[in-house]
Amino acid sequence: MVVEGRQRIDKWLFFARAVKSRTLAAKLVLGGRVRINRDKAAQASDTVKPGDVLTITLDRRILIWKVLDAGSRRGPAEEARKLYEDLSPPPAPSDGVPDALQPVRDIGSGRPTKKARRQTDRLHGKD
Repeated sequence: MVVEGRQRIDKWLFFARAVKSRTLAAKLVLGGRVRINRDKAAQASDTVKPGDVLTITLDRRILIWKVLDAGSRRGPAEEARKLYEDLSPPPAPSDGVPDALQPVRDIGSGRPTKKARRQTDRLHGKD
């Protein structure tokens, strides 16, 4: 039985372009990375309706979307944006501080240049 205005969460995530495929949407839900109104979505068949607030945890970001409409197809991005209202806080400004996941290396600690290698060879007497 299909209730008007309600839709399966995996289909809705696919139509809203949160993920690339419906299979990935189902895995996202089963992995416990989707919350509907602060409650974890247990199954891909859980339904959403307009007014629900979804909290979606992706790799490096958290999306907070308010459902505005149920989708009918996976259309272009402009059509997908009409399905939700983005309530996510803006990302924190990075003041030149490197990302925690980015490797940090001291200057000069990498592989030596040809010039530096020749200087080292001269120092050791290997002309």
